[in-house]
Amino acid sequence: MNDNYKRADFKKSVSNLALILAEPETAIVRDAAIKRFELCYELAWKSIQEACRAEGLEVCKSPKSCFKQAFQQGWIEDERAFLEMIQKRHLTAHTYNENFAREIYTRLKQYPSAFKSLLEK
Repeated sequence: MNDNYKRADFKKSVSNLALILAEPETAIVRDAAIKRFELCYELAWKSIQEACRAEGLEVCKSPKSCFKQAFQQGWIEDERAFLEMIQKRHLTAHTYNENFAREIYTRLKQYPSAFKSLLEK
């Protein structure tokens, strides 16, 4: 898959995340939003890998190294938000309980703007 496809998939996943976050909160909406966040997160760091490759930069090998490299390149403005995403993504993938789902759902609302900013850069 080339960079244009990854970027297009990333752009579509960010749009889908924003759409689900605009819906009234229910358990189903919350779960769907968390899954859409996970997809955005994965496509974000993989798109950064592809951008590094295209720019002739050292290709990062993990989400954390990719987000740090993107910050150094000026592709990410709010490094802290992306580093927080690493923690939240790890938790969503390995645990599940209702209280945590509500907490993460509340935090998700700030992420589409961070993803959109990355896409613009």
